[in-house]
Order: sequence, then structure tokens, then C-alpha cells
Amino acid sequence: MTVFALVRHGETDWNRERRIQGSTDIPLNDTGRDQARATGALLASRRWNALVASPLSRAAETARLIGAHVGLAEPELEPRLVERDYGAAEGLTGTEIDALYPDGAEVPGREPREAVAVRAVDALHDLAARHPGEAIIVVAHGGVIRSVLESVEPGRHRGMITNGSVHSFRHADGALELVAFDDPIDEQSIFPFADDFEQQNALAAREGR
Repeated sequence: MTVFALVRHGETDWNRERRIQGSTDIPLNDTGRDQARATGALLASRRWNALVASPLSRAAETARLIGAHVGLAEPELEPRLVERDYGAAEGLTGTEIDALYPDGAEVPGREPREAVAVRAVDALHDLAARHPGEAIIVVAHGGVIRSVLESVEPGRHRGMITNGSVHSFRHADGALELVAFDDPIDEQSIFPFADDFEQQNALAAREGR
């Protein structure tokens, strides 16, 4: 069995402004770095064998800050964990999206959620095969974590995916299963302005209706 802690990266300025980031490479802000350090301090109460992250800078820096607390070196960067590509909506606020793409309108270039789930779950399967019997921290994005949740337990977990939050999974007998949505270790890690992913992402909120 392999155990995963899926962690959402810390806050960025676009998170705070409720702009859709997607595949756009926006760095952490100071609040996001504080969130990453706090999550690292909490995760340090457990034993971890590996650290993996999306190559986008907000996830990679979050992973490095966590790694300093849990005693792991530079994270392995896994391209399949990059955030969903929101196409023409990236950089827009909810108000701007509503004006350009009324509810139900197709957004040019947006990656299907199902495609995100396929690549992210495949990455976790591959990590489990390479790390049998180990515990892995995986730093990714709200859209990626939501897609994994929907793949594992469709429609069951509509709660908040906050910046710095931890969601525990295990991989056994070739299958991925959820252990804890918002692992209790996360209760102390929610900072001011650590908004729900779907509050920040107007397109994701539409899909959750």
C-alpha cells in the first residue's frame, strides 16, 4: 500500500483577486508562503518518503517549503499534475467570465475535467508503483485535486479545497481510494484569505452546480 497526502498549493495574488489561474504560472504571495510553511510543520508530525509537485511555480515552491519541514530534498516535478488549462478564461475574474461567456457558453481552449482526472490519476498510479509501501506528499492544484476526488468518489465531496489543505488517499491492490477529505491535520492550516477553490474559480463553481 502507498499513502498519499494531496496538498493544494499556497495562495497567490490571483487567488486573492479571484482570477482563474489554470496553466498560467503565477507565483506564491507572502500569505501563500506562510501557508506552505504551516502545512509543512503539520505534516512533519508524520513520516514521509517522497515529495512530488506540479511544475508550476506556486506548487513547486509550496513543495520546497514543505520539504524543509519534513526533511525531504528538492521535489520531483510531475507534469501530469499541472493545473487544468482553462483556455481563454485564464486571468479573468468571475464578473469578466460572466460577461464574455454566459452560463452554458463554451470557453475556447478549456481542458475537460475528465482529461485532468485521467492524467492526474495515472500519475498517482505510477508513483504508487515506484514507491510501494511508502508515504508521498503530492503538491498540486484545486482543479487537479477536485478531479481526482470526482474520479475516486463521484459527487460525494463538495467541500472546500483551501490553499494549503491536505487530502489523504491510499493506493492498494491497484486502486486509489480516499482516506480523508480535509485530513484533520489540515484544520489548523486554514489561514485568512485561504478561500475555497470554487469561490476563486468561477468556472469550477459553475460545474459544481
